[in-house]
Amino acid sequence: MKSILITGAASGIGAAIVKKIASQNMYLTLTTKSNNKGLEEVVEYAKQKGSIVSFLSGDLSNKEFIKHLIILARKHTGSIDQFVSNAGYAEKKKFGEFTCSDLIKSIETMALSFSEIINICIDDFKKSSCGRIVSVSSFVNKNIGLNNNIFPTTAAAKSALEALTKTLAFQLAEYQVTVNSVSPGYTKKDGKHSALTDQEWEEIIKKIPLNRLAQPQDSANLISFLLSDEASYITGQIIKIDGGLSLI
Repeated sequence: MKSILITGAASGIGAAIVKKIASQNMYLTLTTKSNNKGLEEVVEYAKQKGSIVSFLSGDLSNKEFIKHLIILARKHTGSIDQFVSNAGYAEKKKFGEFTCSDLIKSIETMALSFSEIINICIDDFKKSSCGRIVSVSSFVNKNIGLNNNIFPTTAAAKSALEALTKTLAFQLAEYQVTVNSVSPGYTKKDGKHSALTDQEWEEIIKKIPLNRLAQPQDSANLISFLLSDEASYITGQIIKIDGGLSLI
């Protein structure tokens, strides 16, 4: 049985990943910070597909929560084979607006939680016959100032996450464990986006070469492939999936 841990699994890309990969002979451990209703719906879907599922709500910036999460993820198989680090959020506060606490919180949630989970579970991945790690980054540390929008604390956290991903890929390559990052562009959310107005959305869509927002399934399809045996020769990559946004 394959054991997979997915953070940020209650909605958006995280939920789409679960719905894409859920199947029999799979143990999924899912987490969200506070979207309990969304997570329960995703859990029920995965169970209907034949997966064994555990779930836990809490803050990934809390090390004790991470320890409890890993205990849960190891419950059925004794170890973790694959990890998708999807937890994150877009923080639009600019310099002069965000505080040191805001910056620390972003880095703790998106980068340090990844590091903490890997440090605890690294031997799990080394001994797995299907070891795969995928982090979910963002365009906000690449397309700076698009439509006059900047996300400094999120950009800093995602840049750190990408650096951790690439160095980890090098370290685990000898164990045939692949480690990659997916960098989505503007992605349609479940419900109203908290960082942008409707008018800002309309202006951004006009600038995307494919002339549409990404759907969560677009990233989920790529991540599903990176978790598969077919992607065994891809590692250390930051893969943009942005409808051509990086071309402008």
